Amino acid sequence: MKSFGKEKFYQIAAAVLVPFFYFPYLGFKKDVKYKGPATQIHGEKSTRQEWTEAIGFAVIAATLIRWLIMEAYTIPTPSMENSLLVGDFLFVSKFHYGTRTTTTPLQIPLTHQKIWFTNIPSYVEWIKLPQYRLPGISHVKREDVVVFNVPPKGLNDGIDYPVDLKTNYIKRCVAVAGDTLSIKDQQVYINGVASPVPPEIQFSYLILSDGPISERNLSNLGLGTEDYQEHGRQADGKFAYQMWLTKARADEMKTLPYIRAIELQKRIHDEGTIPYSSYYDWYGGPDSTRLFRWSTDNFGPLWIPKKGATITIDKSTLALYGTTIKLYDHNKNVKIEGDKLFIDGQPVTQYTFQQDYYFMMGDNRHNSLDSRFWGFVPEDHIVGKAFFIWLSVDRGSGIANRIRWNRFFKLIK
Repeated sequence: MKSFGKEKFYQIAAAVLVPFFYFPYLGFKKDVKYKGPATQIHGEKSTRQEWTEAIGFAVIAATLIRWLIMEAYTIPTPSMENSLLVGDFLFVSKFHYGTRTTTTPLQIPLTHQKIWFTNIPSYVEWIKLPQYRLPGISHVKREDVVVFNVPPKGLNDGIDYPVDLKTNYIKRCVAVAGDTLSIKDQQVYINGVASPVPPEIQFSYLILSDGPISERNLSNLGLGTEDYQEHGRQADGKFAYQMWLTKARADEMKTLPYIRAIELQKRIHDEGTIPYSSYYDWYGGPDSTRLFRWSTDNFGPLWIPKKGATITIDKSTLALYGTTIKLYDHNKNVKIEGDKLFIDGQPVTQYTFQQDYYFMMGDNRHNSLDSRFWGFVPEDHIVGKAFFIWLSVDRGSGIANRIRWNRFFKLIK
């Protein structure tokens, strides 16, 4: 670039980031001439100028890579255990499902929601752009582990963030648009067929032991502080624990001499699942007649909205889909009054969905705040596909065992 008199930062950045556009552009410019080998062209930059340009280039390159190709995330909660562990650092592919264009261009690079270490917003909404998705190499499929912007305002600190700045969640996609999902006795069924069970899936167990179980013994079993709750001594003198375990780990615990009982817990009825969850803004109100007796273990059948599909509006469909129609399906003026739907002031008896939706669940099935509690994930909330783990840190272990070496560069399945 120096040989052609192009030494400014933006010129070098353009040559590196978009060479297929920039070099042909230079080739057709009549005022661009060869000035000789770069080593023979005199002129030095100050140290400050070199550092400024280097840092600026690094920020631009990192921002583009983060937006177009891949972004790093960490796992903060146990909702995906034992498939993904707290302390896993992973890369998420943006190009699998296609990169989304930003709706909030006025944002500090490499931030999300807030400026680092402060509560100051890192963006302003002076300019709002429509969102588009670039072509990808695949669509969201069942069993994919997906990062997405969680829809409900209640899970975004009560703030109406732009879609691309909502809080990031990671879950497994169990149903795609057009599927009918059911859960019967903890087994997921899609369109009437039993779904594959993730090998590291966890459920809640009640454990009774002769006495307190030491942290060392729990650690030897692969259990961190996020994997159990101690309930103390019971009336019969035994100690009770609630633990979230894989079946293999539960079977292993049954062989321990100090374990007296281990029981898989089953959720017969939860009032916290949709459409009655506090995270799911159902407009029928808390005193409405209960239409669904669902729980985390026995759920559905529930049809997943598909772009172009039409439903008839009644009390039942409004309970299940009213929130989606009002908040996420690109409608500006929606009112729900009892079992009536109004759009732009006009009553609607049938409704056609404008985008696809997905149903996400954590592999830690009894310790995951997922679609069973807050509903569907809109297609425009999809961020990317979890690709591989590049680092895993067990912060509850000593220095010698803090790094989980066996998880380095592990593909996510």
